[in-house]
Amino acid sequence: MVPDVSTGSDTRGLIVYLFGPGRRDEHTAPHIVAAWDIAGAPAPGRAPAATYTQLAKRLDHHVDLRTRELGGRKPPQHVWHCPVRTAPGDRYLTDTEWAEVARRIVHATSIAPAGDEKACRWIAVRHADDHIHIMATTVRADGRRPRTHRDGQRAQAECRKIEAEFGLRRLKSGDLTAPRTPTGAERAKAERQGQTVTARHWLREQAYAVAAAVHNEADYFTVLQSLGIKVKTRLGPETGDVIGYSLAAPGDTNAAGEPVWYGGSKLAPDLSINRLRERLPDQKAADHPRRVADPTEPWRHTTTAIHAAHTVLDSGDDAAAQGHLAAFGDALYNIASATVGPHRPELRAAAMAFNRARRSATRADHQAATALRKAAKELAYASSEPGGLAIALIFATVHLARAAAKWHEQRGHEQQAAAAEEAFRHLQAGYQQAAAPVLADLTRRAPRAATARRFEQDVRATLPDHADRILADPTWTALTTTLAQAETAGHNPRRLLAEVGTQRELDSAEHPAEVLNWRITAQPNRRTQAACSRSTISGTPSMSATPHPSATPAARPEERSRHR
Repeated sequence: MVPDVSTGSDTRGLIVYLFGPGRRDEHTAPHIVAAWDIAGAPAPGRAPAATYTQLAKRLDHHVDLRTRELGGRKPPQHVWHCPVRTAPGDRYLTDTEWAEVARRIVHATSIAPAGDEKACRWIAVRHADDHIHIMATTVRADGRRPRTHRDGQRAQAECRKIEAEFGLRRLKSGDLTAPRTPTGAERAKAERQGQTVTARHWLREQAYAVAAAVHNEADYFTVLQSLGIKVKTRLGPETGDVIGYSLAAPGDTNAAGEPVWYGGSKLAPDLSINRLRERLPDQKAADHPRRVADPTEPWRHTTTAIHAAHTVLDSGDDAAAQGHLAAFGDALYNIASATVGPHRPELRAAAMAFNRARRSATRADHQAATALRKAAKELAYASSEPGGLAIALIFATVHLARAAAKWHEQRGHEQQAAAAEEAFRHLQAGYQQAAAPVLADLTRRAPRAATARRFEQDVRATLPDHADRILADPTWTALTTTLAQAETAGHNPRRLLAEVGTQRELDSAEHPAEVLNWRITAQPNRRTQAACSRSTISGTPSMSATPHPSATPAARPEERSRHR
């Protein structure tokens, strides 16, 4: 059961909508199921003489009295509106049951506490099987305003109790960090225009993808505009600095032909200008991009940073952990953008799903996650996908997503835990699509038996507690090929196994040889490192520095259209 609290200032306008046909003629027999005074509330549609104006006047009675006391100045945002909807698949509720729901919601939110004769006036209107609309005017009979602080959260808490008592589907509790859901009007507009997502949803995803890739605030707005998105900034009256911004999707206009604007914080709490600034470096740092001599470095750096993030989640420092989860959300967008192949849609879906898991009521320490965010931004400008190294990175994301779900679950963050679990499933599907042919190829190119026996001895010597499970793992043969390649790249196999075997525990790994395979894959090529070092010492770089590009992966042609 989902409540959605909002406020406004047009009592009659909302009544017209509630008792009208709906924007798509979806309203069926609108009628009042409960009210502050069911006998005294005119019922348009049921009572022949009742009009919208009469009902608005009765609801606004205390508002009008207070307006006269204030010398004609009407109390601001005096209309309180809360649709309450059952989940898909829930049983049919009778009018009597919906009336009880309405009374409990207005009591829980302090709109009309039970037994309070001076409470606000309100009605609950049903015009569909699965929901009602509760509306109230928020001036009490004594002229005071009700205490509606955290009313949305209190309405949610009451709905969780109602679900349990009514035998309805139990939804996840929120913490007021979720983004606003598209309105029915926005969804209807998207359907009319043949689009699978609303303008609000599309703008949010574009904003996240761009913020993940750019190096500073100016680039953020520039790249958004390159995607055809209209940007409007709000300047402080004294300093002239940007203190807010709004976005409008291409072609999204109102009836007057004007752009429909969405403020950054209205798209998602962490897309406000202040939250963005916490995650974006300052201009000076962004003006000096790091020289990249090895095109595989961004992939390795990101993999290493994700492994480090896993450790932070276990550290007990919740602020640092939340900061790493926010940075991981950015990394998922950049991994999806830098990846090619049939598994890319799964990675993109994982990034979108993880958006709900990247923020919670725990305030994030973004500085603690600088290394992960920096590595992820390098990856956004990577020139190519380096085969097995990319799969090693995806493999690392699978395990961090599962750890994120567990971290949120332990702290009672139900919606975030569910979102992280959904991201995990997408990442796991993407990993399996990408890894299967590569592991099969490694198995096909296994070294000769004598070499495999030597590697078996190395495993038993360095990882005796895990040796039997590693050697029995179906991916052991693929691991021997990876060990042989690492040896060719300048690694000592025994020393390498000891190093990667202690990076994290192996006891919980279902396929320990597979885990070791991707840990080894992510190790740098020692011979290449030595060559680069010699080249740098001699004064001749091995390759030119990677310039700071003017476009980001978010601006790729195939991702510019809002039409899905």
